[in-house]
Parts: sequence; structure tokens; C-alpha cells
Amino acid sequence: MSSLTLTVENYLKAIFQLSDGQQGTIVSTGQIADALGVSPGTVTSMLKTLADGSLATYKPYEGVELTPAGRAIALRVIRRHRLIELFLVDTLKLSWDEVHDEAENMEHAVSDWLVDRIDQHLGHPKVDPHGDPIPTADGAIPQADTVPLVELSEGQRFRVIRVLDQSPEILRTLSESGITLGVAGIVAKAHADGGRVIDLAGVEHHIDQSVAVNIGVDLLE
Repeated sequence: MSSLTLTVENYLKAIFQLSDGQQGTIVSTGQIADALGVSPGTVTSMLKTLADGSLATYKPYEGVELTPAGRAIALRVIRRHRLIELFLVDTLKLSWDEVHDEAENMEHAVSDWLVDRIDQHLGHPKVDPHGDPIPTADGAIPQADTVPLVELSEGQRFRVIRVLDQSPEILRTLSESGITLGVAGIVAKAHADGGRVIDLAGVEHHIDQSVAVNIGVDLLE
């Protein structure tokens, strides 16, 4: 796969994720530059290329929106990435903080055929190791209905179903506190600054606001 195609895929994926997958959402040049670590001028040049290829609609000084063709490619790349992450965790037993960079490298190299075989091998999973929804082969993506831990009040019971901040440092910190997907707990204290003290199987852990806002949970009776 050419370097241009790899770059195009990375841009389409970044635009899709910055728009939260919402059609009609305009993503600014600055947002893309920050996400990809490149200059605004470089982004502008690529957005013109995407527009010329009918993969995006670009309006100078406003931003960019993916076309249906651009969205389809973005979803295909995201599907590859998330299935590869799950394969690395489930089959090769890597930890959830080790798989992102490996999946970033592999997502551009594997064929759709191999990705479909991985999907079949894993039993057609709905989410990746971090709780992110996995797009289907036909481009549908289930909506993850979660509540941020930071919004819970004292005494509310919950189950962790998604982690939005997937930096290795954060994921390792969560693992050390026993916070993984599916773990259940109760909010022992809700601090005014947004921090939460949670009780997991009788052990209390303090979660800073910056972390609690990125932990998606569902409420338990």
C-alpha cells in the first residue's frame, strides 16, 4: 500500500473520530493538525486532495466533512484497527495498554479478507478491548450508550464498559486499580471537583476528574 494511501486513511479516520462519527459535523483544520501532529498547512494540502478525490467536502476557513465514500473508508480502517486490537489481547494475550501502536501499524497492511477471518475467529465481537464499538463489514457501527463516571453520585452502582482515554499510562493506572471492562463497583464519594472514590470489591480507589470523565459506565440497580 502506498504511503499516500496510508496517509489518506489516517486523515479519514482522524476526521471521522473528531466528528464523533456524526454526519454533518464540520471538523476544523486546527483540530486535525493537533490530532495528527502536523502543521495546519500540511492539513490544508491534504484536505484539498481528499476533496479532489470526492472523499471529503472542504470549505476554506470553515473545515471539512467526509463524503459517504470517505466515511466508508474511515469505518473500514477503524474496523481493522479495533479487531486487530482485540485479536492481540484475546489471542496473543497482550495487555490493553500494549495494543494501540501495534494495531496502528497493522491496520494499513492487512486485507479485508483477513480482517473478516479475524472477526469470525473472535465470534463477531461488538466492542474492542477498550469498549469502543467495532464497525460491521457493511459499515454499520453500533452506538455505545454510556454514562461518564464523573456524572455518578455517591451510592450509585455501575459497571465499566468503555475507556475513552486510551493512552498507555492511563490504561496501566486503571489496571493497577483493578479497573477493567466489565468490573462492577459503587461510588463511595463524589467530590465537588469531579473526582470520585469508587469501591471495587471492598477496596476504595480515588479517581481524578481527568480520568473519571473518560470512563464510560452503565448503571446497575
